Amino acid sequence: MSAYSLTKTRFKEGVWEGLLSAATSDAPPPEITVDFDGHPVRGVTVTETDAPGRWALAVPVPQEALCDGVQTFAIREAASDAVLGSFTLIAGEAPGEDLRAEVSLLRAELDMLKRAFRRHCLETL
Repeated sequence: MSAYSLTKTRFKEGVWEGLLSAATSDAPPPEITVDFDGHPVRGVTVTETDAPGRWALAVPVPQEALCDGVQTFAIREAASDAVLGSFTLIAGEAPGEDLRAEVSLLRAELDMLKRAFRRHCLETL
């Protein structure tokens, strides 16, 4: 369990931004790591804000993450290895269309199996 919490503030111009808050105002700044595809993201910054116990987090999205499919980033506190949050990028063809096509295909195959099973049951009586 981490002594820090993370709230997303915005995602703009290829940079995901959030606000880190500590349980106590005298907590030290956290060391944050962000993983993408099993590798750490470079250029992550934690900047002190005017409020004690709060820091601005900026995560630049690497260029290699801009590709077809679903890309997930995990934001962790390095000391406890606790996941504070995550964000996902979806690019390329809409995955919902693919999912609907797969469900439709599965339904058709299930209907075919039901008909074959019923025919088998009638023939074995």
